[in-house]
Amino acid sequence: MPVILTVDDSPSMRKMVSFTLTGAGYQVVEAVDGIDAFEKAQSQSFDLVLTDQNMPRMDGLGLTRMLRDHPKFKTIPILMLTTESSDLMKQAGRAAGATGWLVKPFDPSRLIEVIKKVIK
Repeated sequence: MPVILTVDDSPSMRKMVSFTLTGAGYQVVEAVDGIDAFEKAQSQSFDLVLTDQNMPRMDGLGLTRMLRDHPKFKTIPILMLTTESSDLMKQAGRAAGATGWLVKPFDPSRLIEVIKKVIK
């Protein structure tokens, strides 16, 4: 069963994402921000990281850069799930190493579809 790290500072969003992913057969580990996520990534392997952009302590772009600098996460898909939809932010996401970009509010079936395309 693939393991997905979900990162969002909103408890209700974490719950919604987790419900969607577990319902589709994925194991989910939740993190409250980029620092929490990076700490969890040090001790566990993930098949995909799904992160929000705007969070306290460390945002999604910062997390993506830190993960991409780590050999273990060079090829792991990282998807941004955020309210940010500007082309500038998407370019910044690609530059940081994000695999894809999804805009909130999300469609659960579309989220699963995208994950199935990028997960190894």
